[in-house]
Amino acid sequence: MPSFDIVSELDQHELANAVDQTNREVDARFDFKGADAKVEQTQEVLTLHAQTEFQLEQMLEILYKKMTKRGIDLKAVAPDDPVIQNLRASQKVNIKQGVDSDTAKKIVKYIKDSKIKVQASIQGDQVRVNGKKRDDLQEAIAAVKAHDFSLPLQFTNFRD
Repeated sequence: MPSFDIVSELDQHELANAVDQTNREVDARFDFKGADAKVEQTQEVLTLHAQTEFQLEQMLEILYKKMTKRGIDLKAVAPDDPVIQNLRASQKVNIKQGVDSDTAKKIVKYIKDSKIKVQASIQGDQVRVNGKKRDDLQEAIAAVKAHDFSLPLQFTNFRD
């Protein structure tokens, strides 16, 4: 029986490149001279460090520009509020990976309500869609792409 998976994954290598390019541009800009501003990357969180909230906004704008150039969807990014202490400001930017359970339930409900002859089931942080015909699966992919689930979705593991 043909099937495919709906996932939300980010290319970590492209994310690392975007962070590196952001740091290089911040180092080269005159308005950041002596500010010790940088972007640090951990597994699921990017942390921006600067002296003022305005510099954080500028860095976030640069980061977004670099991410879109590298093909990273900005729906996968959720910035927190800036934290300002003494002469330092920092801001965490959370990276969304995987389809959370609420969104997965919305996807399954949307597929069932669309009356396409496929079955959708939640499997961990992804949604598996099964159908009898390849055309039905392609119709399901088109329907999910047309709807906005506030996550960048990819369709992987297509099997006949």
